[in-house]
This record gives sequence, structure tokens and C-alpha cells, in this order.
Amino acid sequence: MTVPIEIILFCVAALIFLSVVASRLADKFALPALLIFLGIGMLAGSEGPGGIFFDDPSLAKTIGIVALIFIIFSGGINTSWPEIRPVLGPGIALSTAGVLITAVVVGFFAVFALKFSFLEGLLLGSIISSTDAAAVFSVLKSRKIGLKSPLKPLLEFESGSNDPMAVFLTIGFIQILTSKSASLAGLIPSLIRDMGLGALVGYLMARISIFVVNRLKLETVDLYPVLTIALVLLTYTVAVFLKGNGFLAVFIVGLFMSKNYLVHKKTIVRFHESLAWIMQIVMFLSLGLLVFPSQLVAVTGVGLFLAVVLMFLARPISVFLCLLPFRLDIREKAMISWVGLRGAVPIILAAFPLLAGVPQAHTIFNVIFFVVLTSVLIQGTSISFVSKLLGVDVPLNLKKQYPLAIDDASGVDAELTDILVPYESDVSGKPIYEIGVPGGCLIVLISRGDKFVIPGGSTVIEGGDVIQVLANREDLAVLQAKIGKLQKE
Repeated sequence: MTVPIEIILFCVAALIFLSVVASRLADKFALPALLIFLGIGMLAGSEGPGGIFFDDPSLAKTIGIVALIFIIFSGGINTSWPEIRPVLGPGIALSTAGVLITAVVVGFFAVFALKFSFLEGLLLGSIISSTDAAAVFSVLKSRKIGLKSPLKPLLEFESGSNDPMAVFLTIGFIQILTSKSASLAGLIPSLIRDMGLGALVGYLMARISIFVVNRLKLETVDLYPVLTIALVLLTYTVAVFLKGNGFLAVFIVGLFMSKNYLVHKKTIVRFHESLAWIMQIVMFLSLGLLVFPSQLVAVTGVGLFLAVVLMFLARPISVFLCLLPFRLDIREKAMISWVGLRGAVPIILAAFPLLAGVPQAHTIFNVIFFVVLTSVLIQGTSISFVSKLLGVDVPLNLKKQYPLAIDDASGVDAELTDILVPYESDVSGKPIYEIGVPGGCLIVLISRGDKFVIPGGSTVIEGGDVIQVLANREDLAVLQAKIGKLQKE
């Protein structure tokens, strides 16, 4: 019996609506949104009140891959290059060697806990080896807590760049388990080819993409995000066709777009932030629908055991070993260890063995799902407490939302910048017409406390004001020098 398309659309709309509304609960109770979305999917599934039967690992895998492409790209284009540049070394170590060490440690204990073969244990460890620090920062944001530098940029870079390694290891061990011609020794040259080609394609496509976006004079701004969708998908597919890592290529394209000038960058970034949220919701809902909660009961004991191994042994070992050459104190390393929150990627990867016909595939999927839920519940809800306990928390600096914004566009030699007026500034107490604003600067808005002031020539500048200035770089530097000059004693 064919289900009418209207019924399907209604169910999709209702689930997405409920997910968005329920995300408020995540903010209120400091829970990762991942947990809410997965819960709604499970409630809507065949064993929940929703009664929607969904048992299609192939479709779930396809949804997951498409979603990850845009989530990883969004992570790359939202990454601040000046912040991550100092942490590239430790970040790369965690996203490569750290993933491998985690996989080996968890795999070793999985062999004994589940009576798996050594390769099956390594496969399970590989699937659960990547982290989802984005979920952690959503919890910290809801509690208005930040992390001291360099923890935040390091964790953000690791979470955005460690998925390709986990994908490679998962596919590699599946091939060894299902093909007589594959071997452990063959993983090393495959790794070099996979990561090397992925990085090369990512770099070349980044250059091509930036050139195309900046030189293609489209009639409407709204088409630029559509153009980037095509470029992102081309990047992934070209990398995969060439036997490279498509996820790594996509992340590199996003990273280079963040680093370099891009016409209408703000519009593109905002679009992909929204697209990433849509992809997360759809991905988590489909994974929630895919699982049968009754089957999780049978793996409760071993799932708890492996979750403890992951959180208190595998992750700390990988972090402390990888960060030995870098200047981070023990409290910072302990915090990085605890922020090893697992997310949707392990659940997506757990569908790969199901499709490949690996003998223990169903057990692996249920164990992975249980471990992810345990990680989210324990680590996700305790992250703010641990950050305070270790003394690595700082007040979260939330950027104020202004009613005015300007997008980058070709032919516009100006940008909108915020300048804080020191209380002892030489311009404090003076009207705008007296401070000598350079010709290439225009003060367009003043933020004063909780209010906004539309400035005129006679508007008096006060200490503590944040003024929004539309200016070119040269004149902006002159104005910043004037405002930064302190009054004489």
C-alpha cells in the first residue's frame, strides 16, 4: 500500500516542528539538542506512540551522509582562522592519532565484553571514535559559560576534522571483514591515499570555489548560497570519485572560505548555518526512527561498560598521549578528555556494517546507539559542572545582536565594525562633530546599555558606548586611534 505524499509531508513537518519547539527544552535544562531530536525520533518510531515503521539502514545512511556533508562544511566556514591557527598542531594530532588510539582501546575491551574477534572489536571502536563538541558548546551557551583559550578553538577544530578519520577506519575494517583481499597492512597506504587526495581535492576546490563565487556576477544575492550548495556537493563527489576522503575535502573548502575574502560571505554563512540545523534535525530524527528501543535492553550491561571505558579510559589516554608535545596543563587536558562527547556520526557509521552484511552488525548498531545516549546523558549534562570544577570556565561573551548589518559585496570598500569607547577616552563627553571623524567613516549606530541610539552630529559620545562604524580600513584605523587615545590626567 502506497502512502499518500500528503501524509508523508505532514509527518515530516510535524516532526521537524516538534524538534524545533522541543529545542527550547534543551536550552532550559542544559541538554544537548541531539538528545531531544533522537528522543522525538524514537517516540515517533514503530515502538513509540507515533507508530512510524522505519527499518531502512540504506536510506538512513544516505540521509546521514548528505547531512554530514553540509554540517561539516558549515563547521569549516564558521571556523575562525586566527583562533585555530595556534592550535593546528594539537588539533590535527587529536583528529588523527587520537581517533586511532580511541578506536584501539575501545576495540580491545569490546573483544572481551562482546566475545568479538579482534577485527570486529576494532570496527566497533572505530565507529565510536569521533567526537561532537558542537553539542557541548550548545550546553555551555545555554548556561552562559565559556572555556578558556585555547580549549574552545581546539575542541571546535577537533570535532570538525576528526570525522574523516573515523569514516576511513570504519570503511577499512569493514572491507577487511568482508573481503579476502583486504588486510591490516593495506590500511596504511589506503590512509595516505584517502587523506592525501581528500586534502588535495579540498585545497583545489577551495581555490576554484572562491574564484567562482567572487568572479561570477549573479543578478541576485540569494543565488550565491545556492551556488555554494553545488560547489560543496561537487567537492565531495570529486574527492570520492578519486578515492579520496570527501568529508575532509568539504571541511577544507569551508575552512578556506572562512579564511579568505568571499563576496556576500555573511549571507552564505547564515544560509549554511540554517541548512546545517535542518540537516541535524532530519538526521537525528531518521536515526531515532531507525532504532528499536526494546533491542537496547539486551545490550544495557555491555553498553554501560564500554561507555565507561570510552569516557574514563580510551578518551583520556588518547588526549594525554597526543598532547604530550604541546604546552597544555593537566586541567586543560582533563577538560578536553571530558569533552569527548559522542554524537550522530557514530550512529550513522553503525549503519555501514548493517549494509555490508557484517555478522555482528545488529549488535554493533545497538551497542553504539546505547553508548552515544549514555555519553550524551552523562557528559552532556555535567560539562558545565566539570568546567567549573577544573577552573577552566570563563563567562560566555555573547556578541550583541544589532539591528543593522551589511554584507560583503564586490565594489564596496567598507565594512561594519564595532568599536568600544573606553571610559577614559579622549572623545568621551564630546559630540560627534568635534571628534574629527575621517571622511571614509560613518558612525551609523550607538549601543548604550540596553538601548540603541541613532547618532547625529550633535550626539555626545559616552564612555562604555559601542559604536558601529561603516568604514574602509585606513580611515577605520585613524578613528580607532582617536577613540583609543586616553584623556590627559
